[in-house]
Amino acid sequence: MIRVLRRAVWAVVSVLPVVGWLYAQPPVPGTHPVRLESDRQYIALLEADKLLQLRQDSIVWAVEHLRTRLRTNPEERERISAEILRLENRIFEVRSAKGRLVDRINALEQEWVLAQLEQADSLGDTAPQTNNGQRVIAEGPKVRNLVYNRYFRENLPEPDYAALMEAQRMESQVEALANRYFAGYDTLAMLSHSYEAVTTSEEATPLYARFHALRDANRVLADSLATAWNYVFDNKSYAYGYVLDKFGYDPLLAEQETRLSEAMLQLAELRDKTVSDEMADYFIRKRAALDYEISVAQLLGMDSARDSLVQAVERVKSIDFRKPKIDMTERFFVDYEALEFSKTPKYTAQKPIPESRIYERGTIYRILLGTFNSKRPVSLFKGVYPLSYLIDDAKKWNYYAGGFATLAEAEAAQALLKEKGFQRPEIVVWIHGMAHNLSQQPDVHAKSYRIEIMNTEVLSDKIRAAIAAIAEDAEVSKVGQNMFVVGLFYDRGLTDAIIDAIRKADDNLEIKVAEMAQ
Repeated sequence: MIRVLRRAVWAVVSVLPVVGWLYAQPPVPGTHPVRLESDRQYIALLEADKLLQLRQDSIVWAVEHLRTRLRTNPEERERISAEILRLENRIFEVRSAKGRLVDRINALEQEWVLAQLEQADSLGDTAPQTNNGQRVIAEGPKVRNLVYNRYFRENLPEPDYAALMEAQRMESQVEALANRYFAGYDTLAMLSHSYEAVTTSEEATPLYARFHALRDANRVLADSLATAWNYVFDNKSYAYGYVLDKFGYDPLLAEQETRLSEAMLQLAELRDKTVSDEMADYFIRKRAALDYEISVAQLLGMDSARDSLVQAVERVKSIDFRKPKIDMTERFFVDYEALEFSKTPKYTAQKPIPESRIYERGTIYRILLGTFNSKRPVSLFKGVYPLSYLIDDAKKWNYYAGGFATLAEAEAAQALLKEKGFQRPEIVVWIHGMAHNLSQQPDVHAKSYRIEIMNTEVLSDKIRAAIAAIAEDAEVSKVGQNMFVVGLFYDRGLTDAIIDAIRKADDNLEIKVAEMAQ
């Protein structure tokens, strides 16, 4: 009955979502099993892994060097950003190759250990006996991996032993999945940096799409890790508990239950404070599981297994799992173009007037030069550029000049065009993809909005970046000691989008919208 209850305890604990990570570290020559030192394939894999690590370190250094140049040479932003993206893709490829190598190295090691286990059967551990309450196994040949010692084969029911062996096999699977998860995490960080650095939508769009695709892939990996690790934790914990309960070592069982209770308290404190709750759960419970295995190995007199587990604990302790969450706020780019005049044609048959670009987010003003029943020759527009066109629902050709961020800029361009002989240049504004001809709809700007952020003396860079991501040219000014004002904006939808971005960056700020009559 005690065994049944304890198995239920392990099962309840293990249903918590878990992600595991121990960057798989293939052993270096001199530390791996002696017989594997003569295995040419194994040594070749170790050397290949070492070369890949050197290559990765070199590329990472190059990326950091380019980031420094990006900050000091803004005029080279486009070229440097493209090179950074190319190198980041290369880093991801190298890390993926390393993960595949580590999987093969782990498989060879596991095959060797299992072969050694079979050989140890004829010499293996003797029957249990008590030794001052500390050891229940007599001295004799032991296997370095705790699970592969003959003792568990002899003292566990066959199905439970099979589950224990499967759990041990899945440890390497968990680590391999974790390698991919963290490689993805590092790539997400790189993509986020690159996304903030680019200046055009052509550069930003593929970065944004790749970021979200990779983030979704990492979520799938996290689910796979959780499933595999829960199986490992549940079956290992039960196997050790079964043996200890069988021989009456309840103090060690109680000690582990205390460890797990402390682990749950740590998890509660870290909830929503790291890259993922699953990651924190894995590291904390993994440490508790390793401490438990060390105690079991000590009790059973398996010194080599204990020493190996102590080294594993040191590796786990050295890993910083409190990584910050990485998010990417979508940026919206509007390409503004001042009005100019040229005596030489800017548009030809090979380079015709382009179609006007419609932006889904943001505001842009253009000057409508005329509406025609058919396509018109470039010469009609007196050397003005840039030009663009749109064909409306009535199949008429609408020709536009320039692209301006503010109404004041558009009005200045309109006046200049009148001076150059254009009869009726009209200002058209696009707000979130919707066009409004201000000559026909003068009330579009009848109402404007500004955002007021209150009760704060400082506006963080994070908040300013969130605002700029929605409205890059939005004016931010401080009013008095404790209020910042953002805007004006003519579109309530844009205003609400900015407020939403600010609240996502900091939901403790007090924000309101003020309507401004024109």
